[in-house]
Amino acid sequence: MFLTISTTGNQERPATDLGFLLHKHPDKAQTFSTSHGTAHVLYPEASVERCTAALLLEVDPVALVRRGKGKGRGGSPDSALAQYVNDRPYAASSLLAVALSTVFKSALQGVCNARPERAAAPLPLRVEVPALPARGGAELVTKLFAPLGWTTVRAEPVPLDEQFPEWGDSRYVQLVLEGELRLSDALRQLYVLLPVLDDAKHYWVAPDEVDKLLRAGDGWLAEHPEQKLITSRYLSRRWSLTRQAMERLELVRLAEADDLEVEEIDNAVDETTDTEERPVPLAAQRRDAILRALGAAGASRVLDLGCGQGQLVQALLKDVKFTEIVGVDVSMRALTIASRRLKLDRMGERQAERVKLMQGSLTYTDKRLTGYDAAVLSEVIEHLDLPRLPALEYAVFGSARPRTVLVTTPNVEYNVRWETLPAGHVRHGDHRFEWTREEFRGWAERVAERHGYGVEFVAVGPEDPEVGPPTQMAVFTMIAQDKQAGQDKQAGHAGQDKKEAKAA
Repeated sequence: MFLTISTTGNQERPATDLGFLLHKHPDKAQTFSTSHGTAHVLYPEASVERCTAALLLEVDPVALVRRGKGKGRGGSPDSALAQYVNDRPYAASSLLAVALSTVFKSALQGVCNARPERAAAPLPLRVEVPALPARGGAELVTKLFAPLGWTTVRAEPVPLDEQFPEWGDSRYVQLVLEGELRLSDALRQLYVLLPVLDDAKHYWVAPDEVDKLLRAGDGWLAEHPEQKLITSRYLSRRWSLTRQAMERLELVRLAEADDLEVEEIDNAVDETTDTEERPVPLAAQRRDAILRALGAAGASRVLDLGCGQGQLVQALLKDVKFTEIVGVDVSMRALTIASRRLKLDRMGERQAERVKLMQGSLTYTDKRLTGYDAAVLSEVIEHLDLPRLPALEYAVFGSARPRTVLVTTPNVEYNVRWETLPAGHVRHGDHRFEWTREEFRGWAERVAERHGYGVEFVAVGPEDPEVGPPTQMAVFTMIAQDKQAGQDKQAGHAGQDKKEAKAA
């Protein structure tokens, strides 16, 4: 796949400033690895009067097929069905769009510390794509690019075979764009419209694609006459995502028309006209209770043990008093989902320093978990077989020994209040047990006494006078005691804990 970007200049504004804007030196040929091959950036010409940057993407057909094997949530059906014989390695598509955003990331954002005035000003640009799939033909190419400020939009159909003109044209065009635009605007338009014209993507379209579309479309998509077509095709015709994107684009359009911020438009409903209170989900109530308890304990360095898909880690990151947050889970799949939820790959350096995700089993001691202010076991213990609990107890309370430990678990007595839960069933198919309030209190008090902690109990959710709350939480706090007495007691219990852990 091949794309070139050219500009012209003079002695006062040399064309070679394009190298600064793209953050790629004209005197070097650079190579970058992508998920489907290798991207090369080179400059066929670089002078004061004219400069051209070329992006060449060499697609690895084996990687393409392997990533496209799965149907549904796998890769592109075009790649999977056609195996090694398809147009993906040759014609511009979402593969090239992804390479464009990877290689020219700063340029897409309009960032150039060396030449900020050039990045903010329009440049005379010429963009060429020799082979571009265009489902809709040259007419659609013109409809998409002409409203965006390009003075020349030329899409010449590529014949199926020049030796047999009677066969007609293929669905490919040779694209040439000319006009004066900011480089960042041109790159963002190409990032969106290349896969739109191809009308296919090589990867599963997840909900975060809406955010990508709105970021790349900022400043031009909300007023584009073909907005609906662009949005639908970019999101692979997933109607729920398309509707969401269209609603957000309408808010942008209304805000720009009234010279307001989007937030002002979105919050312009008089709250007094709707006094009905919607119930807060139990999961949200549980997170709020945990955050309050951590705040009361003065914790700043927190472990989320059994972090799952990262909901609590995400909530902790929003509060600056938590300076270090570590999520631990035995499931790599859960950690991968958590990483996507937190957008770790796009997180700023300062924010990224506060959070870490690690794989680990909670039934084994782990030196990486020592020295923290607090540890949270939220809806975790009930997923363990009861004989494994002593091993977890020793790993957390005997080895890691944070100053504060929070444990939440379902209250089985409350299950009779769930109308959809059949009698005698636990709330989740993976729950190995669910305790009454008395059973949970007895377990927590034994653990606290054994390891030198005090323990208090907190109700989470609406408390029923007969069966209690839906969730119960124990707040363990390490007790300051005479050093020698504490050491003797811990030494005696440590031996017992190790035996129990070994037996488990």
